[in-house]
Formats: sequence, C-alpha cells, structure tokens
Amino acid sequence: MTEFEQNLSRLAQGEGRQALQKLQRGIEREALRILPQGALARDPHPEVLGSALTNKWITTDFSESLLELITGVNDNVDNLLAELGDVHHFVSERIEGQYLWPQSMPCFIDDHEDVPIAQYGDSHVGRMKTLYREGLKRRYGAKMQSIAGVHFNFSLPKALWKGLKGSDSQEVISDGYFHLIRNFRHQAWVLPYLFGASPTLCPSFLEGREVPFEFDTLPSGLLTLPYATSLRMSDLGYTNSEQANLQIRYNSVDQYVADLKRAITLPSAQFAKLGIEQDGQLLQLNANILQIENELYSSIRPKRTTHSGETPSDALARAGVEYIEVRTLDVNPFEPLGIGRDQILLLDLFLLDCALLPSPCWTDACQLQTQRNFESVVTQGRKPGLQLETGCGEQIALAQWLQQSFERWSKIADVIDDLNGDSQYQDALALWRPAIAEPGHTLSGRLMAEHRQLDNPAMALAKAHTVHLLARDYASLSEGRLQDEVSQSLLRQQQLEHKQTGTFEAYLKHYFQS
Repeated sequence: MTEFEQNLSRLAQGEGRQALQKLQRGIEREALRILPQGALARDPHPEVLGSALTNKWITTDFSESLLELITGVNDNVDNLLAELGDVHHFVSERIEGQYLWPQSMPCFIDDHEDVPIAQYGDSHVGRMKTLYREGLKRRYGAKMQSIAGVHFNFSLPKALWKGLKGSDSQEVISDGYFHLIRNFRHQAWVLPYLFGASPTLCPSFLEGREVPFEFDTLPSGLLTLPYATSLRMSDLGYTNSEQANLQIRYNSVDQYVADLKRAITLPSAQFAKLGIEQDGQLLQLNANILQIENELYSSIRPKRTTHSGETPSDALARAGVEYIEVRTLDVNPFEPLGIGRDQILLLDLFLLDCALLPSPCWTDACQLQTQRNFESVVTQGRKPGLQLETGCGEQIALAQWLQQSFERWSKIADVIDDLNGDSQYQDALALWRPAIAEPGHTLSGRLMAEHRQLDNPAMALAKAHTVHLLARDYASLSEGRLQDEVSQSLLRQQQLEHKQTGTFEAYLKHYFQS
C-alpha cells in the first residue's frame, strides 16, 4: 500500500471522515469593467458599490476599473456560488451600460495612462494602498497589472488534520499545509492545463515590449501561441525578473517567514532608478525588490488572517497557517461567475491529493524543475505528446502524469461521494477526464474553437453573462444586506479618515519598522 493509499484509508475510516464534508472555501473573482464597444471603462469605482477600502464583498485590485468580488468562507459549494452570484448580480445592476470582461487578459488598452490606479481615500492605509499600486505601475506597467484572475481560498477542518496526522495542534496543521503547498507546486501545471483560459492576447498588451515568442495572428487580430493554455501565467503575464533569485522555501513556517522577511529588505538597483520621490510626490513605497510582501508573485500562498497593521508574515509567525490561497486560476470565460461548480470540485480533489501524497523537502533543484514544467504547460500545454520533467532528469508524457492524477482523484472522490450519498465528485471527474487525451476539451481548447467561429467571443460572452446575472434571483445574500454593506463601508472609510493621527510619512516608517 502506497503512502497516499495509507493516508486516504486513514481518512476514510477514521475521525477525519466526516470532516471531508466540511472543506472550507472562499473565492475572489477579479473582472475589468468595460464599455459596450469593448474598451476599458475609465470612470472611478462607482460609489453605488461602496468603499473599495472597506466593503467586504466588493473592492478593487490594481485599477479603479478592476473589480474584485469576494465571498466569505463556506463549507457548501452551492452556497458559496450562490453568494458569489448574488454579489455579481448586485454589481451588474449598478454598473448600468457596462459589462464585466469575461477573460483574464485585458481588453484593448491603448496606453498605460488609460488605466486609472485604484483610489482608497485619504486615510493612511488607503494612501499606502494607492502608492503601492503607483509603484507597481512604474515597475511593471499598468497593462500587466490589469490582468484578472480567480483566487481560491481553501482550508481543511481540524478534525481532518487530526484524522490524517494524529494531532490537530497548530504546529502539525502548519506543517501539513506546507506539505500540501510543496506538492501543489510540484503539480501546479495541472491547473493551467485544465483550466487555463488565456491562449490569446490583444496586440496592445505587448506594445513596446520585446518578447521571446513568435505569435500567430487570428482573423480578429488577436495574438496566440499555437498550443498555449494560460498566457496570463507565462512570462508575458505576471512576471518580475527581479524576483527570480529570491529562493523562497516552503519547508516550514519559520523558514518561509525568514525567507520572506529577507526578501522584503533586498534592494533593487533597477527599481532604485525609478526614484522614490519627485517634486515632493512619492513614486513608490521603496526601491526594494518587493515593496511589500504582497508583491511576491506565487502560484500559492500560505495565509493567516491579519490583525490591523500586521504584515502577512507576522500573522503567520504569530499563529501559523490558517488556509491556503491558490492563485493560478484564469477567469473561466464560459461561466458568468468566472469559475464553475465542477472546477471547485476538482480543486477539492487536487488539493486533498496534495495533502495525502508524500512530500519531500523543497530544494532549489525542485523549484527549477517545477518552473520549467509550468512554463512548458502555460505556453504549449496542448501540444500533442508534450513531455514534462519528473524525478532526477526523467521525462514523462503530460497525459500519462495527468492520468495517474485522475486515478488518485477518483479514489478520493469515491470516499466523499460515498459519504454524501451522491456522485457529484465522480461526475466532475467524468466531465474533465476527456481532456487528458484530447486537449480540445480543456478551457483553452474550447476557447480557441470559439475564436474559429467568432471574431470576438469575449464581448458576446460578456453580454450574455450580464443577461444571465440580471435574470437570476438573490439566493444567499439579500439585496438589502448588500446595500447595507455599501452604506456601512462608506461610513467606515469616513471614520478611518477622521480618526487618524500623524503624518503619512510617519505611518509608512512605523509600518516598515514593525
């Protein structure tokens, strides 16, 4: 019996069994607001959506135009999607004449200056958020920061950890999450292969950039690589060459926090050239490789809810890992909410698999191998017979590796479906299993088929999704509750601005010294 089978048996028969029904999930969906002709909406974040600083369901990411729609934590997939759907419904009603762009890669953006940086008011914390984004714009360009994604937050109940590890102490739980993270990074290519949905991009996105790829041009004028799955996750998308040598390790909380704190203090000659201040105006938070910890680009993050003024690493050092955040998901253009129910069920199986498989310590060699596999899949994942690296320089066909994964996921699905008295997890596997041998069944394959039929499928999808969202009824959150949060969030922002003391410069100094 393999270690995976032993761990699954321990869960299936032990006290962790019932906990498989209580997996905790949350979703953050980003979406650009666009005009009917497909151009970026450049107006400020609508006040009818509340304060982007303090509204717990509706905020902004990099830009005033880039919405972020957030759910709470939920152990029921249908309730989770109902909440996300209600937030989408509420927003769609209030951005009349605009649509939510249904793809990760941005629509046509003529110039970096056309992307308005997110504003959060005059409080110190609000000004810091905007200044951080000003730094991002100067470092990487506003177009890159306009890329949208879906973040999936996931945690396992304490009872599951106890059933699996024999203890539910915080130390054991944190070690368990880092175990999961190491396996996730080893297999991270699976998600862009199945769910990658950015095989094309607008030529305006590359304007002024030198890129190492030869693109094909579609009849619509969009650019593509023949077998790409997720250009968002390639070096064309979220990229920071300055971060390439940071070597963040994922073996323990202490090691991860130490590496992150070291990274935050490393100066960058390249970013120093941009300047810190000009004519009394701050241009970026600092000239380090990372202005703050959130600038670290990673496919997955260990997380702990922070206290006011606390950094993410300080929260982890204080109380250990609470949940993990998966950051590799493209917006699913075929789903009005940017993610489908079947995807969530597969994510459950994938992440449980990462918790159950043996997980060796993380080395620099591991990191390089996983990066090469990931880059291969995001740029050419649909290439027939694509080979990936495994072990010590060995090769394995992507389809063979994925088949092995599906076989393990099926065993996990049997346990959960038996517990639930249904077949929802096996049904989700059946829906995606054809993609193992036939890349046309992946999201990127389906999207490329749409591009062969329509010049601009994204705009048609955006309009269809809006019709769908406006026609649905509120199911989890009432309109009144969402409206109340709008009012309360505006009030909370005003209170923050009225009660603050000291200068902004003193606030920044204290933040970086603490």
